[in-house]
Amino acid sequence: MNNLKRRLEEIGANWADELQFVLWSDRTTPKVAIGQTPFSLVYGAEAVILSEVHILMHQYSNAAEERNRVEMASSLDIIDELRAIAQIRMAAYKHTAARTYNKNVRLRTLQVGDLVLRKVFPNNKNQSAGKFAYNWEGPYRIEGIVANGAYKLETMNGEAVPRS
Repeated sequence: MNNLKRRLEEIGANWADELQFVLWSDRTTPKVAIGQTPFSLVYGAEAVILSEVHILMHQYSNAAEERNRVEMASSLDIIDELRAIAQIRMAAYKHTAARTYNKNVRLRTLQVGDLVLRKVFPNNKNQSAGKFAYNWEGPYRIEGIVANGAYKLETMNGEAVPRS
């Protein structure tokens, strides 16, 4: 997305003409999380761009058609294995990212009667306030514990807050 955003910002008004090239470069760039390109996981082979074809023309011109068919068939045979490896790598990457993110999280238990603030979500936010709208509303008092991390709230006057 950063590559897409950067390239399209440079182009400005002619972004529609350049979009296909940016998407192609994104699909043929190896991703950190899976160690493969999305193109190779779909088609079983790496994409060859036009400049590589011109440089490696001799190699392609001497390749036998039958040998090429055999190599493509063998790559299609192992594509399921490559996808499974990519899935394992993605799970390990997500686990590492979650562990890094959660290492500074402090567990805080709330009790009935504690005062809390409630997050204001975009669909409930006052649109006329713009970027200066509050992100939190309250204070509210915890009326009861519904489940682990879910609470029933009431206003400071004792009125129940709907959908809390």
